[in-house]
Amino acid sequence: MIKKNEKNKQRIAKFLASSGVASRRESEKIILDKRVEVNGRIISSPAFDIKDGDQVNVDGKPIKRSDNLRVFLFNKPQGYLVTTKDPVGRKTIYDLFPKKLKKIITVGRLDYNSEGLIILTNNGDFSRFLELPSNQFLRTYKVRVHGNIDKEKLSNLSNGITLKGIKYKSIEASLEKTNKSNAWLLMKLKEGKNKEIRRICESFDLKVNRLIRISYGPFNLGKINKTEIIEVSYGFLRRKFEKTFFSH
Repeated sequence: MIKKNEKNKQRIAKFLASSGVASRRESEKIILDKRVEVNGRIISSPAFDIKDGDQVNVDGKPIKRSDNLRVFLFNKPQGYLVTTKDPVGRKTIYDLFPKKLKKIITVGRLDYNSEGLIILTNNGDFSRFLELPSNQFLRTYKVRVHGNIDKEKLSNLSNGITLKGIKYKSIEASLEKTNKSNAWLLMKLKEGKNKEIRRICESFDLKVNRLIRISYGPFNLGKINKTEIIEVSYGFLRRKFEKTFFSH
């Protein structure tokens, strides 16, 4: 039998993530840095349980749980970092967001010179759900390269590849079109390691001069303009994740 005061308990790290404070991993760091209080008491363990009615503060500011999942799609231009701030003052995507979205969480990243689809959410658990390699969400990229294309090498990427001790899992790569100086590749993968596509292309003596993410799981860049943000309907989210995220 569950005692009344044990109902609706939740780990503090999970609460912060689901409240949109930060991703799950970043929430754990915030707690370990002793920036979190529960009912006036500093908490230093991400495993600490909170219950309904507990007052949670981060850096002295009260946190209110966001029960309604919200997801946005953003078309990132080149020349912006996917982070909230940069120590050397480079531009970040958050410089482009309206004030009401300044605390939104990104799902994964694109590097400074890459462009295309970025998923944003108010829910750290949903962000982690999309990022986990075990959930097998397909990411699709259009890649413009300069150099000689070896179709056999592209085809062999379906078996995975190891570069400098780092193992990259299966990638579906195909040649889309060529012109005098460049070629466009279409690359699909289910795990996005840091600069994975650029490093693989470099190993094939191909110079990447443009990299665009056009889809991530069920989300597509479509006709979203550069720097434009659109909100995904809650109905779409329920349909796509009814038996996965919403069933947990």
